[in-house]
Amino acid sequence: MKILIADDDAISRGLLEDALVRLGHEVVAVKDGNMATELLLAANAPRLAILDWIMPGADGLEVCRAVRDKAGAYTYLILLTAKDSHEDKIAGLESGADDFLTKPLDAVELRARLRAGARVLDVEGRLIAAQEALRIEATRDHLTGLANRRMIMDHITRELNRARHEGRSVAVALVDLDHFKAVNDTHGHAAGDAVLFETASRMRAAVRAYDFLGRYGGEEFLLVLPGADATTGQSIAERLRARVAEQPVRAGLTAPLSVSVSVGVAWTSSPEIDARALVAAADAALYRAKANGRDRVEVETAAASTAKQPA
Repeated sequence: MKILIADDDAISRGLLEDALVRLGHEVVAVKDGNMATELLLAANAPRLAILDWIMPGADGLEVCRAVRDKAGAYTYLILLTAKDSHEDKIAGLESGADDFLTKPLDAVELRARLRAGARVLDVEGRLIAAQEALRIEATRDHLTGLANRRMIMDHITRELNRARHEGRSVAVALVDLDHFKAVNDTHGHAAGDAVLFETASRMRAAVRAYDFLGRYGGEEFLLVLPGADATTGQSIAERLRARVAEQPVRAGLTAPLSVSVSVGVAWTSSPEIDARALVAAADAALYRAKANGRDRVEVETAAASTAKQPA
């Protein structure tokens, strides 16, 4: 691993660096606490540091406290010191140190302390990975990989708040796969999943880089269009509709299957409109698109009345 060492004594620093290199580690060596603090708080900082207790600038305790105050990945901190009293160790632990190495340096002890630090960092890395997996599970649709309903509604609220601050409009597009129940009933749910996955991929390819697409539920998708008015929203929705229908879905199916979507677009520049009202307006536009023959786009303002769309 990459290890930072901070020691103002050139001989001690050189001996420690040589020992770490022999053990196969990459070493970043500095001679004072201020440089150590700067490097440990930087992006891609070493995850383990061996710090001399007494050195110019910030001493080892001050470096430990500064690192513990930062947000981000955990850094394992070892204090290198000749101080070995009970009070000194308590002071070191309270400052945020994880372990101690006593001068003069013992190679066997060094190897053992590093193994202990590596185990702690490994456990911490696994915990972070587990937390990230839980976050993804809580905010992503498992089939399409898109944002789920909760995440997409939160994103609409953030965009509306930004639009109020910047004095611009926001549009959303509610997209529904036409006759999707017949796909499941005729071809089975595995075919339905393949259609949903392919439709999501095509829609992602049709929208702007800064648009935000999520699965609203079932065969419905919701697209957030920052800065879009009625004209822009309709244009993007038409491009999305055409992209979905341009060729049959083949992946995972025994025979190609033609698919289409109906889209309801709603937009607002009103500071009073909230996320639910904006989606309700899009739902009303989607109802019209379904009633008028499907495979089409209809546009609504956020103040319009809402109705339930047909299956």
